[in-house]
Amino acid sequence: MSGPEIITLGCRLNAAESEAMRALAGDQDDLVIVNSCAVTNEAVRQTRQAIRKARRARPDARILVTGCAAQVEPERFAAMPEVDRVVGNREKFDPASFRAGPLAPPAGGDRRRGEAEVRVSDIMAVRENAPHLAAGFSERARAFVEVQNGCDHRCTFCIIPHGRGNSRSVPAGAVVDQVKALVDRGFEEIVLTGVDVTSYGPDLPGAPSLGQLVERILRHVPALPRLRLSSLDCIEIDARLFDLIAHEPRLMPHLHMSFQSGDDMILKRMKRRHNRAQAIDTVARLKAARPAIAIGADLIAGFPTETDAMHENSLRLIDECDIVMGHIFPFSPRRGTPAARMPQVPPPVVKARARALREACARRNRAWLDALVGTRQKVLVERNGRGHAENFAPVRLDGSAARDATGRIVEVQIAGVDNDMLTGAGA
Repeated sequence: MSGPEIITLGCRLNAAESEAMRALAGDQDDLVIVNSCAVTNEAVRQTRQAIRKARRARPDARILVTGCAAQVEPERFAAMPEVDRVVGNREKFDPASFRAGPLAPPAGGDRRRGEAEVRVSDIMAVRENAPHLAAGFSERARAFVEVQNGCDHRCTFCIIPHGRGNSRSVPAGAVVDQVKALVDRGFEEIVLTGVDVTSYGPDLPGAPSLGQLVERILRHVPALPRLRLSSLDCIEIDARLFDLIAHEPRLMPHLHMSFQSGDDMILKRMKRRHNRAQAIDTVARLKAARPAIAIGADLIAGFPTETDAMHENSLRLIDECDIVMGHIFPFSPRRGTPAARMPQVPPPVVKARARALREACARRNRAWLDALVGTRQKVLVERNGRGHAENFAPVRLDGSAARDATGRIVEVQIAGVDNDMLTGAGA
């Protein structure tokens, strides 16, 4: 093993930041970094489980816990006997956080024997656009570039602003340089990622928008074949970004929307900034301008006070917005959020509603895949002859040539659907 072992939980942003930490930590083979997630109680449970498993597997290693859960509840992780050090989301980009040996003692005296070191500061005080934000994280064929971090909104179910701080954007020049470097290394698809990507820019000189950033990337990196956006807030898609999504062929026709609910009262209680009609109108206008666009969405089942009728509104949204890729989250109260103090829906009802939403999305997904049979799709081959089309439909390539196509975009004649995946041969 060369360098630290990194265990990453949660989002793509965490994955990108894990790669930045790998470079900062250097060749410390005795170090295990657990990059935690705080988005749900289950994510925190999985983080704690990962820590215990890591200690059993490597009893002599130093275990450092960082990420959103560590930022929000540092004392909880410091109390775990398996943990040696807890580091906040700001401090995880300081090389000193990873060095062996004691950190400076806390104010008021020395650490008690057996107590984990804690280096966590107030994330809300962070305002700078740290250079690490432009770092990329790559799979075999697709690379991710972090363009924004933090969130200025306060949805009642979400703890993430307390873990990530306020919104900060990466200057466009740094983003373009990172994209260009990744394309020069052979990546044919770049994904722009962040906590709240559509809020990009107001904190930068001139207040550029996400649409302006996309324009600049496409103009200054002409060799980039495919640019993809991560989760979007429909209310923040302005005219410039809308026009690019609708008409720019290098910007992929696949959008993942942060809808969360299809009921206006629940959206209000969530403190979301859009309503049901705006979600439906945004999708209708996009699909009218570019019919090939595939819509994915986040939906929460069983939010506090949700009635059967409110749940039905979310179910109908799946058809009305043609959601073919749904990420369904059964609501669980997250300590420290307003929603945790609201009247809760019984867990069995939450579970049943989540299942109904998943089944509705699965039906739309199968109908969408069936409709793509007989078409020709440009597929980025990622591994083992599998990849994704421009609309993010999963595709398995048949034939021996698929094994040699990793990292390349190939044209595929779609012949069928097998286990929720398109199948076909290179054309």
